[in-house]
Amino acid sequence: QHAGGGGAEGPGGAWDFLEVYLANLEAKARQVAALLPARGRRGANDELFREGSRLRRQLAKLALIFSHMHAELGALFPGGKYRGDSYQLTKAAAHAFWRERCGARCVLPWAELQSLLSTCHPVEPGATAQALCSTIDLTCSGHVSVFEFDIFTRLFQPWPTLLKNWQLLAVSHPGYMAFLTYEEVQERLQACRDKPGSYIFRPSCTRLGQWAIGYVSSDGSILQTIPPNRPLFQVLLEGQKDGSFLYPDGKNHNPDLAELCRAEPQQHIHVSEEQLQLYWAMDSTFELCKICAENDKDVKIEPCGHLLCSHCLAAWQRRDSQTCPFCRCEIKGHEAVSIHQFRGGTAEGGADNVAAHPAPLSLLQVAPCAPSLPPRSDLPPRSDLPPRRPRSECQLEAPLALPRLRAPLPLPRIRTMASALWNASSRAQATEGATEKST
Repeated sequence: QHAGGGGAEGPGGAWDFLEVYLANLEAKARQVAALLPARGRRGANDELFREGSRLRRQLAKLALIFSHMHAELGALFPGGKYRGDSYQLTKAAAHAFWRERCGARCVLPWAELQSLLSTCHPVEPGATAQALCSTIDLTCSGHVSVFEFDIFTRLFQPWPTLLKNWQLLAVSHPGYMAFLTYEEVQERLQACRDKPGSYIFRPSCTRLGQWAIGYVSSDGSILQTIPPNRPLFQVLLEGQKDGSFLYPDGKNHNPDLAELCRAEPQQHIHVSEEQLQLYWAMDSTFELCKICAENDKDVKIEPCGHLLCSHCLAAWQRRDSQTCPFCRCEIKGHEAVSIHQFRGGTAEGGADNVAAHPAPLSLLQVAPCAPSLPPRSDLPPRSDLPPRRPRSECQLEAPLALPRLRAPLPLPRIRTMASALWNASSRAQATEGATEKST
């Protein structure tokens, strides 16, 4: 019962969360009050609001903690209703870990999470564990919520090397800055304006789960950018190649992150027989992007799981759209996928938000391109569909073993009686669904 928990009154549920939250809120408010000058004490305000002063730095950190607490409360209580027990983590592996080991709980003490996390990502006790706690526990409460764990796993993706990524990017990297605001980044890089390629990076204050990178450009300007939802080490390696990110915090030694850049196994989407027949009946294919009807789907939006082609996703996000074009859920990330047609098994999930799981080795030996479907002689031509693009030469001819669809069963006749009201319900069909400045 303790492992499951999660209800409003159960262990790790709404009441436990609010108890921790309100106690932390009171403690942080007392810390702010301690920073404020006593009445009648002149000159104290100058120290509190002076750029770079110790008191101002403490006040800025507390302001960020309050901002994180506000975001956490909104994520677990959207619209004022508790949803912590059904909160969807962005990364599938992180979501599976939390639900399997923490159940429906939305918050648990750091010591317990450390023990659970060590089952798949060993954590050394002592200073390393304390540093990890300070990174995950955004609200500095001594507890970790599912929201905070989601942010951490997004920042230090991918999951298989989660703690190694954290150690190289946060513990030992001189360019990492925690609890820093936009203005403080600008101020810190002022000393490096004569050294283009100097950079620092920090978790974004306004787009939690993403990174903000400040750097000195070739003309001495100080710029800040929020890269797309990709692992940070990939962005830093690319910036190192083009000369943008060479000197972390102005230092000459730039850590080598190449060891993190191992090719991740691409996720494979397996199309079931039912899905194959559904799209076949519509004179289409599952792998065809339903937005442009030209390219194949090759990317999965996180966390909703809808599929489309990378070209359409890029065009959609260039319009500053941060929600899924199908279901309008927030886009928190995306991953490359490869679609495989039915080969005798079944797949769980809907037609266009199929859960992606690494395929077993026996299923990875497949053709690089999905085979075309044979023409349907029993269907009339469709004039309302756009012209199909020519298939690539790399695609194989459809195998003869593919099942043919049987003719649909005739619909039952409905007799309409005079002055009688009736409702006909149809079967549900599959639908599909940076520069930052913070204060």
